[in-house]
Amino acid sequence: MNENERPAETTGPTEPPRRQIRALHTSDTVTVYQAYKPQIAGVAARTGRFPTTWSRERMTWVKPSFLWMMYRCGWASKKLQEHVLALEITREGFESALAGACLSHYDRDVYPDRDTWGSRLHRTTVRIQWDPERDLHLRPLAHRSLQLGLAGWATRAYADEWLVSVTDVTGLAHEMHDLVRNGDLDGAAALLPDERPYPLGAELTATIGATPAEPV
Repeated sequence: MNENERPAETTGPTEPPRRQIRALHTSDTVTVYQAYKPQIAGVAARTGRFPTTWSRERMTWVKPSFLWMMYRCGWASKKLQEHVLALEITREGFESALAGACLSHYDRDVYPDRDTWGSRLHRTTVRIQWDPERDLHLRPLAHRSLQLGLAGWATRAYADEWLVSVTDVTGLAHEMHDLVRNGDLDGAAALLPDERPYPLGAELTATIGATPAEPV
């Protein structure tokens, strides 16, 4: 999350665009990740829904990147983040959130001036952050990963309308962590979710400040 973090060295023509959504997705859904305490995660994984104790009035952040989630929760070891959930939501809902989003910080390449950014910031309840993607050692990389903050209507829709399925992937997190600690990076990489570039139209690309796709 720190813009001043020194990224791990990456070379070669396959380096992803600086700002690109990469996610496990189907024609209808996209998977995002969150980490919770056992009481919340257990109910959500068992019922496929967030419990009534889960606040629909607070901002909640979702991450399409599994490794960024591992960085955030310390491979499911941090207090109150001991369980990682893979949450499959509708692409329609995901894209409606993107369409109504505003970057958390002013970016002159996205907004013509600070007043335009500030006006949009106060009109929306959805936030975008582009934070350094992580490698298997959880070191920052040069390219960025999307963090999507939902509040207001978006939080309620996420919990009660967009959610398709919930899977507890804590076991996967622990298995991968063990492989990384034992030096088996190939084994850990083989277990990573198949996160592919998420297709965005030109309008959504501009709205969220993503790197435009190269012409084919």
